[in-house]
Amino acid sequence: MTARTTTTIEPSLAGRTVVITRPAGTGSPLARQVRRRGGAALLLPGLSLHGVERSDETIAAMRAALDDDLLVFTSPAAVRFAVQLLPLQTRAAVLAVGQGTARALRRHGVAEPLLPTDRQDSEGLLDHPRLARLQGRHVALIGAPGGRGVLREQLAARGARLREVHVYRRGVPRWQARQLAAVMHLPLDARVLLSSAEALANLRQGLPAAAFTRLRGAVAVASSERLATAAREAGFARIEIAASAWSPDMLAAAAR
Repeated sequence: MTARTTTTIEPSLAGRTVVITRPAGTGSPLARQVRRRGGAALLLPGLSLHGVERSDETIAAMRAALDDDLLVFTSPAAVRFAVQLLPLQTRAAVLAVGQGTARALRRHGVAEPLLPTDRQDSEGLLDHPRLARLQGRHVALIGAPGGRGVLREQLAARGARLREVHVYRRGVPRWQARQLAAVMHLPLDARVLLSSAEALANLRQGLPAAAFTRLRGAVAVASSERLATAAREAGFARIEIAASAWSPDMLAAAAR
Protein backbone atom coordinates (compact mmCIF):
# COMPACT_ATOMS: atom_id res chain seq x y z
CA MET A 1 0.00 0.00 0.00
CA THR A 2 1.28 3.46 -0.92
CA ALA A 3 0.26 6.72 0.75
CA ARG A 4 1.23 10.36 0.21
CA THR A 5 1.95 12.46 3.27
CA THR A 6 2.29 16.19 3.94
CA THR A 7 2.22 18.20 7.16
CA THR A 8 3.23 21.52 8.67
CA ILE A 9 3.99 20.24 12.20
CA GLU A 10 6.83 18.21 13.70
CA PRO A 11 5.43 14.74 14.35
CA SER A 12 7.19 12.52 16.85
CA LEU A 13 9.63 9.82 15.82
CA ALA A 14 9.89 8.44 19.35
CA GLY A 15 11.27 4.91 19.35
CA ARG A 16 11.65 4.76 15.58
CA THR A 17 14.86 4.07 13.66
CA VAL A 18 15.37 6.23 10.55
CA VAL A 19 17.96 5.25 7.94
CA ILE A 20 19.44 8.31 6.19
CA THR A 21 20.81 7.57 2.71
CA ARG A 22 21.94 11.07 1.79
CA PRO A 23 25.48 11.45 0.40
CA ALA A 24 28.40 10.81 2.72
CA GLY A 25 29.15 13.84 4.86
CA THR A 26 25.76 15.50 4.34
CA GLY A 27 23.37 13.52 6.54
CA SER A 28 24.31 14.83 10.01
CA PRO A 29 21.84 17.78 10.07
CA LEU A 30 18.99 15.43 9.20
CA ALA A 31 20.21 12.94 11.83
CA ARG A 32 20.02 15.72 14.43
CA GLN A 33 16.42 16.42 13.39
CA VAL A 34 15.57 12.74 13.80
CA ARG A 35 17.07 12.66 17.29
CA ARG A 36 15.34 15.90 18.25
CA ARG A 37 12.04 14.22 17.45
CA GLY A 38 12.89 11.22 19.60
CA GLY A 39 14.10 8.83 16.91
CA ALA A 40 17.33 6.94 16.32
CA ALA A 41 19.27 7.86 13.19
CA LEU A 42 21.41 5.47 11.14
CA LEU A 43 23.65 7.12 8.55
CA LEU A 44 23.93 4.80 5.54
CA PRO A 45 25.00 6.98 2.60
CA GLY A 46 24.07 5.89 -0.88
CA LEU A 47 26.52 8.24 -2.59
CA SER A 48 29.93 9.79 -2.11
CA LEU A 49 30.65 13.27 -3.49
CA HIS A 50 33.99 14.54 -4.81
CA GLY A 51 34.82 18.02 -6.05
CA VAL A 52 36.43 18.41 -9.44
CA GLU A 53 40.09 19.35 -9.65
CA ARG A 54 40.64 23.08 -9.28
CA SER A 55 42.28 23.95 -12.57
CA ASP A 56 42.44 26.89 -14.98
CA GLU A 57 39.87 25.11 -17.13
CA THR A 58 37.30 24.55 -14.37
CA ILE A 59 37.72 28.07 -13.00
CA ALA A 60 37.27 29.52 -16.50
CA ALA A 61 34.11 27.44 -16.99
CA MET A 62 32.67 28.68 -13.70
CA ARG A 63 33.59 32.28 -14.45
CA ALA A 64 31.86 32.06 -17.83
CA ALA A 65 28.77 30.59 -16.17
CA LEU A 66 28.57 33.53 -13.75
CA ASP A 67 28.28 35.83 -16.79
CA ASP A 68 25.31 33.93 -18.25
CA ASP A 69 21.67 35.04 -18.05
CA LEU A 70 20.48 32.27 -15.74
CA LEU A 71 22.26 29.89 -13.38
CA VAL A 72 20.55 26.67 -12.35
CA PHE A 73 21.96 24.78 -9.35
CA THR A 74 20.93 21.14 -9.18
CA SER A 75 21.69 20.39 -5.51
CA PRO A 76 23.20 21.78 -2.30
CA ALA A 77 26.39 19.94 -3.26
CA ALA A 78 26.50 21.88 -6.53
CA VAL A 79 26.54 25.09 -4.51
CA ARG A 80 29.13 23.81 -2.04
CA PHE A 81 31.59 22.71 -4.70
CA ALA A 82 30.97 25.71 -6.98
CA VAL A 83 32.00 28.19 -4.29
CA GLN A 84 35.25 26.27 -3.87
CA LEU A 85 36.06 27.44 -7.40
CA LEU A 86 34.74 31.02 -7.30
CA PRO A 87 32.48 33.23 -5.17
CA LEU A 88 28.92 33.37 -6.50
CA GLN A 89 29.11 36.98 -7.64
CA THR A 90 26.73 37.30 -10.57
CA ARG A 91 23.98 39.43 -12.05
CA ALA A 92 22.25 36.34 -13.41
CA ALA A 93 18.93 35.04 -12.17
CA VAL A 94 19.85 32.11 -9.91
CA LEU A 95 17.51 29.13 -9.66
CA ALA A 96 17.56 26.27 -7.17
CA VAL A 97 16.04 22.83 -7.64
CA GLY A 98 14.62 22.81 -4.10
CA GLN A 99 14.58 24.28 -0.61
CA GLY A 100 17.89 22.74 0.45
CA THR A 101 19.68 24.15 -2.58
CA ALA A 102 18.10 27.56 -2.01
CA ARG A 103 19.32 27.59 1.61
CA ALA A 104 22.84 26.74 0.45
CA LEU A 105 22.75 29.60 -2.05
CA ARG A 106 21.61 32.08 0.61
CA ARG A 107 24.48 30.99 2.85
CA HIS A 108 26.87 31.89 0.05
CA GLY A 109 25.52 35.33 -0.74
CA VAL A 110 22.68 34.76 -3.21
CA ALA A 111 19.96 36.74 -1.47
CA GLU A 112 16.90 35.72 -3.48
CA PRO A 113 17.31 32.43 -5.33
CA LEU A 114 14.29 31.33 -7.36
CA LEU A 115 12.86 27.90 -6.61
CA PRO A 116 9.81 25.75 -7.28
CA THR A 117 6.59 26.62 -5.51
CA ASP A 118 5.14 23.11 -5.44
CA ARG A 119 7.25 20.09 -6.40
CA GLN A 120 10.76 20.35 -4.98
CA ASP A 121 12.49 18.63 -7.89
CA SER A 122 13.59 19.12 -11.50
CA GLU A 123 10.04 18.93 -12.85
CA GLY A 124 8.88 21.48 -10.32
CA LEU A 125 11.68 23.87 -11.22
CA LEU A 126 10.85 23.55 -14.93
CA ASP A 127 7.40 24.96 -14.14
CA HIS A 128 8.97 28.22 -12.95
CA PRO A 129 8.00 31.16 -15.22
CA ARG A 130 11.65 32.20 -15.64
CA LEU A 131 12.30 28.94 -17.49
CA ALA A 132 9.27 29.09 -19.76
CA ARG A 133 10.85 31.02 -22.66
CA LEU A 134 14.55 30.48 -23.13
CA GLN A 135 15.12 31.00 -26.83
CA GLY A 136 18.61 32.48 -27.19
CA ARG A 137 19.13 32.88 -23.43
CA HIS A 138 22.46 31.80 -21.97
CA VAL A 139 21.75 29.26 -19.23
CA ALA A 140 24.35 27.55 -17.05
CA LEU A 141 23.49 24.24 -15.39
CA ILE A 142 25.72 23.69 -12.35
CA GLY A 143 26.02 20.17 -11.00
CA ALA A 144 27.56 16.76 -11.66
CA PRO A 145 27.71 14.51 -14.73
CA GLY A 146 25.12 11.79 -15.07
CA GLY A 147 21.77 11.82 -13.36
CA ARG A 148 18.39 11.71 -15.05
CA GLY A 149 19.12 14.57 -17.45
CA VAL A 150 15.62 16.08 -17.21
CA LEU A 151 16.86 19.64 -16.75
CA ARG A 152 19.51 19.28 -19.43
CA GLU A 153 17.05 17.96 -22.01
CA GLN A 154 14.23 20.39 -21.26
CA LEU A 155 16.37 23.52 -21.08
CA ALA A 156 17.91 22.68 -24.45
CA ALA A 157 14.49 21.85 -25.92
CA ARG A 158 13.23 25.28 -24.84
CA GLY A 159 15.92 26.99 -26.86
CA ALA A 160 18.49 27.78 -24.18
CA ARG A 161 22.12 28.24 -25.10
CA LEU A 162 23.06 25.70 -22.50
CA ARG A 163 26.37 25.50 -20.68
CA GLU A 164 26.97 22.61 -18.28
CA VAL A 165 29.54 23.09 -15.54
CA HIS A 166 30.41 19.97 -13.58
CA VAL A 167 31.74 21.06 -10.21
CA TYR A 168 31.62 17.62 -8.55
CA ARG A 169 31.08 13.96 -9.30
CA ARG A 170 29.14 11.21 -7.56
CA GLY A 171 30.55 7.82 -6.59
CA VAL A 172 29.84 4.70 -4.55
CA PRO A 173 30.50 5.16 -0.83
CA ARG A 174 32.40 2.82 1.45
CA TRP A 175 30.44 1.48 4.41
CA GLN A 176 31.98 0.65 7.75
CA ALA A 177 31.48 -2.66 9.51
CA ARG A 178 29.45 -0.98 12.25
CA GLN A 179 27.03 0.43 9.67
CA LEU A 180 26.52 -2.99 8.11
CA ALA A 181 26.01 -4.52 11.55
CA ALA A 182 23.40 -1.89 12.37
CA VAL A 183 21.53 -2.67 9.14
CA MET A 184 21.42 -6.35 10.06
CA HIS A 185 19.61 -5.41 13.28
CA LEU A 186 17.09 -2.97 11.81
CA PRO A 187 13.62 -3.33 13.31
CA LEU A 188 10.79 -4.02 10.88
CA ASP A 189 9.22 -0.62 11.56
CA ALA A 190 12.42 1.27 10.62
CA ARG A 191 12.11 3.92 7.91
CA VAL A 192 14.56 4.21 5.03
CA LEU A 193 14.64 7.72 3.51
CA LEU A 194 15.07 7.59 -0.28
CA SER A 195 15.45 10.71 -2.44
CA SER A 196 17.91 9.48 -5.10
CA ALA A 197 17.45 6.56 -7.47
CA GLU A 198 21.23 6.46 -7.97
CA ALA A 199 21.79 6.16 -4.21
CA LEU A 200 19.23 3.38 -4.00
CA ALA A 201 20.95 1.55 -6.88
CA ASN A 202 24.31 1.84 -5.11
CA LEU A 203 22.85 0.38 -1.93
CA ARG A 204 21.18 -2.43 -3.85
CA GLN A 205 24.31 -3.35 -5.77
CA GLY A 206 26.97 -2.58 -3.15
CA LEU A 207 25.61 -3.82 0.17
CA PRO A 208 26.04 -7.48 1.05
CA ALA A 209 22.97 -9.40 -0.08
CA ALA A 210 21.85 -10.18 3.46
CA ALA A 211 22.16 -6.53 4.49
CA PHE A 212 20.12 -5.27 1.57
CA THR A 213 17.47 -7.93 2.21
CA ARG A 214 17.20 -6.64 5.77
CA LEU A 215 17.08 -3.03 4.55
CA ARG A 216 14.22 -3.63 2.12
CA GLY A 217 12.29 -5.34 4.90
CA ALA A 218 11.87 -1.89 6.47
CA VAL A 219 9.48 0.83 5.25
CA ALA A 220 10.77 2.98 2.40
CA VAL A 221 10.01 6.71 2.56
CA ALA A 222 10.19 7.92 -1.03
CA SER A 223 10.49 11.58 -1.99
CA SER A 224 8.33 11.15 -5.11
CA GLU A 225 6.25 8.70 -7.12
CA ARG A 226 9.35 8.06 -9.24
CA LEU A 227 11.37 7.05 -6.17
CA ALA A 228 8.46 4.92 -4.96
CA THR A 229 8.57 3.01 -8.24
CA ALA A 230 12.32 2.51 -7.86
CA ALA A 231 11.81 1.28 -4.29
CA ARG A 232 9.20 -1.25 -5.41
CA GLU A 233 11.54 -2.50 -8.13
CA ALA A 234 14.28 -2.88 -5.50
CA GLY A 235 12.03 -5.09 -3.39
CA PHE A 236 10.51 -2.77 -0.79
CA ALA A 237 6.98 -3.98 -0.03
CA ARG A 238 5.96 -1.09 2.24
CA ILE A 239 6.32 2.46 0.96
CA GLU A 240 5.28 5.91 2.16
CA ILE A 241 5.50 8.82 -0.29
CA ALA A 242 6.50 12.20 1.13
CA ALA A 243 5.26 15.49 -0.26
CA SER A 244 8.81 16.29 -1.41
CA ALA A 245 12.48 15.62 -0.69
CA TRP A 246 12.49 18.53 1.78
CA SER A 247 13.56 17.23 5.20
CA PRO A 248 10.35 18.18 7.08
CA ASP A 249 8.25 16.39 4.47
CA MET A 250 10.45 13.29 4.56
CA LEU A 251 10.34 13.14 8.36
CA ALA A 252 6.59 13.69 8.39
CA ALA A 253 6.20 10.61 6.18
CA ALA A 254 8.68 8.70 8.36
CA ALA A 255 6.51 9.38 11.39
CA ARG A 256 3.49 7.51 9.96
